[in-house]
Amino acid sequence: MVKKIKVKTTLVEMDGDEMTRVMWQMVKDKLLFPYLDMNVDYYDLHVKHRDDTDDQVTTDAARAIMKYGVGIKCATITPNEDRVKEYSLKKAWNSPNGTIRAMLDGTVFRKPILVNNINPAVSSWKKPITIGRHAYGDVYNNFEMPVEKAGKLEIVFTPQDGGKAKIILVKDFSSPGIIQVNHNLDQSILSFAQACFSYALGEKIDVWFSTKDTISKVYDASFREIFNREFEKNWKEKFKKTGIEYFFTLIDDAVARIMKSEGGMLWALKNYDGDVMSDMIASACGSLAMMTSVLVSPHGWFEFEAAHGTVQKHYYKHLKGEDTSSNSMALIFAWSGGLRKRGEMDSTPEVVKFAHMLEEAAIATIEGGTMTGDLLALAENNSSNKKVNTEGFIGAIAETLQKKLHD
Repeated sequence: MVKKIKVKTTLVEMDGDEMTRVMWQMVKDKLLFPYLDMNVDYYDLHVKHRDDTDDQVTTDAARAIMKYGVGIKCATITPNEDRVKEYSLKKAWNSPNGTIRAMLDGTVFRKPILVNNINPAVSSWKKPITIGRHAYGDVYNNFEMPVEKAGKLEIVFTPQDGGKAKIILVKDFSSPGIIQVNHNLDQSILSFAQACFSYALGEKIDVWFSTKDTISKVYDASFREIFNREFEKNWKEKFKKTGIEYFFTLIDDAVARIMKSEGGMLWALKNYDGDVMSDMIASACGSLAMMTSVLVSPHGWFEFEAAHGTVQKHYYKHLKGEDTSSNSMALIFAWSGGLRKRGEMDSTPEVVKFAHMLEEAAIATIEGGTMTGDLLALAENNSSNKKVNTEGFIGAIAETLQKKLHD
């Protein structure tokens, strides 16, 4: 029997929805509880509980991360109209990820989990591509409304100091349409730039940043200007000494270049762009479940999460009692990432070591030929490869972990 490792400071746990909620409990029962003595501040972000609390539980979870410093989040539903009907919700609540990120600010870093027996779909990629995603503003904190008849859309900005208000005609609608208004903050963009440069310097990798400032001559151009100013002032000499570079190009050019690169860079992107491109990188490296994700706040708060959806189709099969083969790697790495950071902040090296061993056990299980269905079709042909179900995969990792801990 392995003596349980004490996690010194409370972790914030945010439970989720559907199949990921099922796997979340399995991960805790088989990979965490047998080995760790830890206190968690638990928040249930199941879509129905969010509805019952008028989404107060999401706000409370974000405040708990501010209190304790480290949160670990399961995947959750962002309800559309179909989900409102399915779960009998009061309304289509905002994305819980968007709410939490807006409160914590910061940058989301996403990096693929690479295993030796699965080659990236892009043959030129030899090193992992890390996505640095701005975690504030854009469509995740926007205003939008339908335009039901002809009329004028005007934007009014009233200075707080009592200055003269600016009234600008945006569009004279002659027929029905739609409106979307995005915003951002200079300080948030600056924090994003600082986080990306700091991360890249620590990892000794180049930074690519891309927007579409030729089209968005104010919004996207502001991102580029703030990044350039911050780099020239505080990071240029540090990058030069380390032998790494900062590179800007338009996002369409960056996409074309990234497909022919060998990887190994941090690709910094605005909120929506980062959301889309991180899924592309993850899928090309094997599966959406093969991606780590951490929100790094400039205030010293960290939120680790699974960077994929709730695996809805598998959940419906699960409810019918049918077998599923869902990949829990991102969920496991959310816990390992949070535990590692907690251990670093608490100066408890035994917790950091356990986090490393948990990740090693998960990777070794796949490289040993035991994997879920999403990976089996992509893995190098090997007679020992076998597909296991959802619980069997977590169980196989548990066996590997136990052996490592006894070595």
